[in-house]
Amino acid sequence: MMIKGRGVRWLGTVLAVSSVLVSGCAYSADPDDLPGRYRDDKSGGEITLGTDGTFSATSLSTEPSEEPSDFRGRWEFVDSSASDFVYLTVDDLGPGKANGIQLYPTGEGTVEFRVPDDPWFLELSKQTAP
Repeated sequence: MMIKGRGVRWLGTVLAVSSVLVSGCAYSADPDDLPGRYRDDKSGGEITLGTDGTFSATSLSTEPSEEPSDFRGRWEFVDSSASDFVYLTVDDLGPGKANGIQLYPTGEGTVEFRVPDDPWFLELSKQTAP
């Protein structure tokens, strides 16, 4: 009986510690801090999030085999329990293209630019005004 009680307490302790560690991995973004210009130093691609909910992207592609292009649209912050993200709705998409591009704030002034469920992404860093 004593072993069973210790096992339950040990399991409870492990679960509590695990939940703290997992919650520490998810970054909770402040939507007021998101507007600004972000740049990928390797590709030179940029995205600017406006305070009015619009965005513009320059020389970005959604996958490595795609040629970079310029596009614009609207952005919306999504406060998710799993991971906060910015949903980008692109204006004037070409044939066969679908919306669904997202930015995932990772802290330290960086965002990951990617399509959900795709391992490929670009890491863009927030730029300071010159």
